[in-house]
Amino acid sequence: MNSGSILVAAQLSTLYPSSNAVSLVLQTERRNLPLPPPRTDTDSSSEHASYSSIFNAPHTGTILLRVIHGGLILELVSLSTDIPPIRFVFPSAVLPAPAIFAWGEKELHILAVTSSGSLFRLVLPTVNPTRLWHDPLPKQWSREYLIKNVSESFYGVVQVQGLLCVAIGLTNGSLVRIEAEHIGDDNFHDLWAEHVFSPSSFLGTLTSYLPSLQSSSTTGSEILSAASRPQPTELGHIWTLSRDRTLRLWTAKGGCVASKALSSSGKASADSYVVSNGIKSELLGAEPRNLLRIFGNGGDDETTYAVAFTPTPSYPQSGGYFQLVATDSDQMREVQTVECSAASVHCHLQDFIINDDFLYALWERQGSSMTERTRLNIAAPGGSDYAIWETATYGEETDLTPTYLDELLRSPGSLTDKFMAAVLRPGVFSPLTLRTAIEQYTDACLSVTGPHPPPQLTSSHPTTAENIAAVVGCTVTLMQDPQTGALQHDRYWNALKRDWEGFVARCREVERSARWPLGLGKGKSRDEVIVIERERVGVYVKEDLPLSVHRYLSDSLPVEPHFAVLDILWTLCDKIGHEALQNLETGIVDILHQEIAFSIVDIIQDQAQRFNFKATLDEPSEASIIARLQGIEDLDGAVRIILDLVAGFEQEVKREEDEVELLLPSSRSDWTTALSASYITTTTHARYDICIALVTLLFFLADDLKEWDPSLVEEVFAVFRGLAMIRSVARQPAADTGGEQDASDELLTTDDVIARMSNMHVSRNQARFIPTFSLLHRLAAQSGETTELPGAAHRFLDASGMLQSTSPARVTQFEALFCERLRLLGYYEVAREMLAWLPRTPGVIFIAACLHINTGRAEDAAQLMEKVAGSFGHDSGLSLEDAETLASILPVLFDSEFTFYIHASAIFRSNCLTQQEVSFIRLALSVAPQDVDTSELWFGLIRGYIDLGFYEDAYSAIIATPYDSVKRECISQLVYRMCEESAIGQLMSFNFATFSAEIEDALAFKARNTDPRARPFYSRILYTWYTRRGDHRNAARTMYQRARKFQENAAQSTDVIALMEEQLEAYLLAINSLSLLATKCAWIVTQAPQNPMIDAESHKRRRLSKNIPDSTFTGDKQDSEIVNLSNIKHDYTLLSARLWLIRRDPTLLSAADVLLPPVSIVLRLGQANQFDMAMATARSLDVDMSELFSTLTSQCLRLSRNPDAVLQEDTSDWLLTDNVSSWPGSPADRGWRYLRVALERHDSAETDYKYSKTALETILSSDRSSPPPPWLVHSLEENHHEYLIRTSLRYDIIESALEHTLSLLRKANTALSHAPQKAASVTWLPYTLIDQVLAASAQNDLTARGQRLRTELQTEVSNRVKRMQKMSRLAV
Repeated sequence: MNSGSILVAAQLSTLYPSSNAVSLVLQTERRNLPLPPPRTDTDSSSEHASYSSIFNAPHTGTILLRVIHGGLILELVSLSTDIPPIRFVFPSAVLPAPAIFAWGEKELHILAVTSSGSLFRLVLPTVNPTRLWHDPLPKQWSREYLIKNVSESFYGVVQVQGLLCVAIGLTNGSLVRIEAEHIGDDNFHDLWAEHVFSPSSFLGTLTSYLPSLQSSSTTGSEILSAASRPQPTELGHIWTLSRDRTLRLWTAKGGCVASKALSSSGKASADSYVVSNGIKSELLGAEPRNLLRIFGNGGDDETTYAVAFTPTPSYPQSGGYFQLVATDSDQMREVQTVECSAASVHCHLQDFIINDDFLYALWERQGSSMTERTRLNIAAPGGSDYAIWETATYGEETDLTPTYLDELLRSPGSLTDKFMAAVLRPGVFSPLTLRTAIEQYTDACLSVTGPHPPPQLTSSHPTTAENIAAVVGCTVTLMQDPQTGALQHDRYWNALKRDWEGFVARCREVERSARWPLGLGKGKSRDEVIVIERERVGVYVKEDLPLSVHRYLSDSLPVEPHFAVLDILWTLCDKIGHEALQNLETGIVDILHQEIAFSIVDIIQDQAQRFNFKATLDEPSEASIIARLQGIEDLDGAVRIILDLVAGFEQEVKREEDEVELLLPSSRSDWTTALSASYITTTTHARYDICIALVTLLFFLADDLKEWDPSLVEEVFAVFRGLAMIRSVARQPAADTGGEQDASDELLTTDDVIARMSNMHVSRNQARFIPTFSLLHRLAAQSGETTELPGAAHRFLDASGMLQSTSPARVTQFEALFCERLRLLGYYEVAREMLAWLPRTPGVIFIAACLHINTGRAEDAAQLMEKVAGSFGHDSGLSLEDAETLASILPVLFDSEFTFYIHASAIFRSNCLTQQEVSFIRLALSVAPQDVDTSELWFGLIRGYIDLGFYEDAYSAIIATPYDSVKRECISQLVYRMCEESAIGQLMSFNFATFSAEIEDALAFKARNTDPRARPFYSRILYTWYTRRGDHRNAARTMYQRARKFQENAAQSTDVIALMEEQLEAYLLAINSLSLLATKCAWIVTQAPQNPMIDAESHKRRRLSKNIPDSTFTGDKQDSEIVNLSNIKHDYTLLSARLWLIRRDPTLLSAADVLLPPVSIVLRLGQANQFDMAMATARSLDVDMSELFSTLTSQCLRLSRNPDAVLQEDTSDWLLTDNVSSWPGSPADRGWRYLRVALERHDSAETDYKYSKTALETILSSDRSSPPPPWLVHSLEENHHEYLIRTSLRYDIIESALEHTLSLLRKANTALSHAPQKAASVTWLPYTLIDQVLAASAQNDLTARGQRLRTELQTEVSNRVKRMQKMSRLAV
């Protein structure tokens, strides 16, 4: 009879991904070691362990030792903490069984023997229990000893007796004992001594002389198992069991001091013995196994007991028997024989241990684990003892058989989604199984697809789930019928289904190998037993009552009388059949997913008629069940007992250890949490099956439910709903949502961070993966329960409150909190599924609204929030239960719609849903009490409108708000946002009647403090603002300041030309604005520039503070100046000329004098033949043009001499203009005419005709022989006759001087003739200059013409003198 225990396990690859393990490679002194042989088992993974054991110490917790990869890797996994595992890669395979020992509380020692004959001692630090082996390793942490008495390739049974002793049992029966004489440290290696002992017996000596028996004797003495007394102990003896079932005792000095051939059990079949050469031989199998255990009775009893197991594979009543042998000194005697149970038939013993007077046996039964235990009665008399065995197996687990898959495909939905959900269900297949299966599937597909496989087979995928979804079925294609051309969908779906079924079959085979049992171990508590499998680690725990009852019902065992109705219900479910039961379950789920608008009794009766429930039963079966139900005296009470069974939890008795643990920090590991999640899943499935049977009873008795208590019927459905919700969550994997960060990360110390960084292994190509927990695991981890099972599972279920509801039409606060918890964790789809089970109460609607927000359905969320708002206030009619639910999920239970609207708007704001936030702010304002300050709401409303781009609404809200502070604060935000979104036209259309000053201040602030090149261009916007309002002076000032900022930034910019263009535009706009004002008002006041270069270029600007004392201003005040229209035009012209020169010659940008002065600019323009621009620029800048006209005159001279050379240059600005091109004559004629026109335009009495003088001197300097143009001479004669004479004298042109002097004299005489007699001024002549001309002519050799001119001049002078004398006499 079963004891009421169960096995629960956790998958290691789920908790400890292999990619997160730290690997260390061990070096060996042996050379030329052969490579390990390739794996031959294709159904298993190299990550599956071939040997495992458990080590437990108070300061380290529980540590799992695993040998993987064919013995080449030894892995340590901490089951008590969540630190990453560590792996040691050995040069050759590790022989079973390596062991771990504690060296005080500072070190762990691992002793392992390899098949190459090396003994390794690995020393790991354990000073910090939270990091264990991730602390820095000692200098000589790996120490190797080469065993001398074994070959370099051997196999034997290793028994590590302790830190100082290792024994190796060889195949010839000998025992090699290796003892440490000195344990090394960082400076010295270990010092070991070897001793070889042979078995000594009379039989062995006798058979050595009998050749026919010698081989059998050697085979029989082969050691299969070795054991010693568990540590700590001072007894150094070793016991071995050989194939001939001989138990031997080996001491450190005497070798084999005692042996005993174990007797055969009287119940064992003769078929269990081996027959060779006609001689019956009781030889055991040659494979080394765990057949021997040693223990002491404790107290004053110094007797040591050995327990040996003998398998009986052919015995039909058990799988073998245990023999208890007592050892006193060197004497051994059999105490008793313990027969195994009938459940062990055809099972294979994997391991057994003795713990607290109990013998625990681990069996392999059809690939799965089965654990049995019995009490060892040492005081019982000798002989065979009938043992009472208590069996424990795993609970009901889902097996993806073809039948199950066919049932799965009957429901609607995608085929791929169904298969994916099935293989990814927690607990079905481990991540390692899925990864191994998909690798095998991919390799198989690549082997048959040829040289061009589908891209899915060769692509990399971030997760295993994505890899499976992409690869499985990728070789299946939709074909066309060759005759009709129709698409063959049926064949496609059948082929796809076969592919998925094949993949699932691979997963099942790999998972079967992963669940192969390996051994047993002792946990941290006294009665805790750990079950180790290749890829799982579980515990032997107590069954709770629902599990026991469910197992009894499933095994058709009699249950207790008060559960008799369950026996009837189990029969009922069996009679109606699996398919009908499944349809009934689907119908019940559909009912609970709808709103309960009628009484539950009426609904059941209606659905029972629809299902035609009783039609699935034959009349005898129906009558039998009715008769049995009528035999129940109190059916109502029986149903309540079943409800208490499925919805109740056992009351725990606190132990002293639990009270101590409450005072200590929680040390719950992922492994213990996974065990709790597994137990919760198992008990939930059992409770669900019982509850569905109870619901089946209600449908069976639908016609009689009117007589039942309605609250009882409602409670049945409420409990079923809670169990169904927990069952659904238990089937959900938990992807990494990123919704919450592990709280432990916030508590990391510096050493922890360094340790994590040192374990990053950047050189690895494989990415590091996080553990793939189930959703139930994550929920259980948050509970923080550290109680042992089943207490931890019951506390979790009790704390969830999912089974406390009494009606499916109501929702408790625990159910709402459960859904809210899922939502906060980021599992939105699961939360949505859970909410679908619950009626639409205000609390559920609020959670659904928050869920819609998380999933991006903001409009739906807003609609639900508006519905919830009606649940607040004095007249809401909210029930007490709904009020409690709302209070549990809200910060407070709001007293009005107004406060809830504010809370809802805050929720939308935190999720950046501005439109919905604004909507609820408006609702809040619409119901706001009169005495409540709503300034924050108005601010949020305006800010929301601005963020949404509803500028007209924002403007209206600003006008409507009664708070001036909100208006002032929001106006600038509105202006800035509209500028940033280029809504300038709309901004200008707003009136802002009383807020113009605020608008101008906001724009002016941005214009002053932002880069004028960055959008939006606030200075342009402000200019537009002023211009539209007729404020042209401020508009001009804005553009002028913009130009100033461009000039300041020109030195740091790489695109000077673009800046100068922007600056030109700003100057031009400023000029246009000032031109709209009256001339006397065309000025602006601006701050004087801080840049001395800019100040040096200022043109006649008047400082306002010129005559004001400095003490009037503080030190940080800048001086101001008046800038008029001419100043801006001056700056515009100067900048325009500079820009033209820079465009023509970009090398000026790198020159030191990039900011050329006006004189140089005019000169450079003239040198570039840009005479029109040069003259206009010089005129605007008030620059002397003498050099410019000198250059122009030189160009005219060149045209006269060599016109082709000049025409090859750029003459577009003077000779090729439309006006000049229309003039007649040669290019030289047009050039001289251009000069004449330019002089007429720019030379006058104001300039003292200096430009004409310059032209004349340039001509004379170039070639004295060529006469100047007559028009030039005539112009100077008219205006500067004396200059002509002096210039001729200076250039030594005597004839011209005589001619000009003669002309001057005659012009004076003519004027004298027409002048009044008393006009003294007309009588004046430059006689000194005339004398100079005459003197100069006397000194030169004149031509005949010159002589004639000199004579005429003398005559004219003489006549002039005479005339003047005559006039003088007449005047007197």
